[in-house]
Amino acid sequence: MLGLMARLTRIVPLLLILAALAAVIYLVVTYRHSPARAKEILVTTFTWLCGAITVFFGLASLYALFESNSGVFDLAVSCVMVGVVGLLVTRWCNHVFLKHNPHYKKKSQKASTKLRWPWER
Repeated sequence: MLGLMARLTRIVPLLLILAALAAVIYLVVTYRHSPARAKEILVTTFTWLCGAITVFFGLASLYALFESNSGVFDLAVSCVMVGVVGLLVTRWCNHVFLKHNPHYKKKSQKASTKLRWPWER
């Protein structure tokens, strides 16, 4: 347990950067639009960002595993865990947001066909 906590303290700068980025995004979008729109954009942005972090550090951990570099492997796996936890938190936040703001749910769009030359009349 202590080893896991020691590994997780190495990624505190990544968490601080993510928190600062979230605060800036929220404040800018709240100023330009509304708090509900800011929350929607924040959840979408961080879902993408946590997914990218998970994939990047997942590939880095595989590379470190193949190169038998245990220090880099521990750090990369810790960052993957942060990415996965971030994905879970953003999915939960999205669920809560859509529960309180049902009008933000994506609505299905009807397909339309456009007739083009040589078939148009």
